[in-house]
Amino acid sequence: MNVELALECAPGIASVEPAALETAAIAALRGAGQDSEPVYEIAVRLVDADESARLNGHYRDKPHATNVLSFPAGAELPGLVVLGDLVICMPVIEREADAQHKSVDAHLCHMVVHGVLHLLGYDHIGDDEADTMEALERRIMAELGHDDPYRARAHD
Repeated sequence: MNVELALECAPGIASVEPAALETAAIAALRGAGQDSEPVYEIAVRLVDADESARLNGHYRDKPHATNVLSFPAGAELPGLVVLGDLVICMPVIEREADAQHKSVDAHLCHMVVHGVLHLLGYDHIGDDEADTMEALERRIMAELGHDDPYRARAHD
């Protein structure tokens, strides 16, 4: 499976290793049963809390920073699927990772998996949808060698 991941970091946000994000994206695509033939294109922007809050307010009418926003493109060309964009708020990722007693890398990986599933059309608005999506995320994260990403939340 081939993923072209374009990574951009907002000013003041430390860069991360793109290969780790690509690995998470590939695992999400495989876990969701996507065809291995086309090239999948994904853009990831790592942002601060202010940018996340602006985007979340504009697109979701929720004017606060959030961990990940997904913007599906849904464009297909011969041999290429442009999935869309993920906007990941690093201060939120860091805060959540600390609160959930997990590494920032593991939580960032989870947010890439979660975001890619959103780009593919998965959602968690209803209970059944949430159960399906979370089960898929758990399986994908386990395949990547990470603990259950929802375990900490279950013990709150």
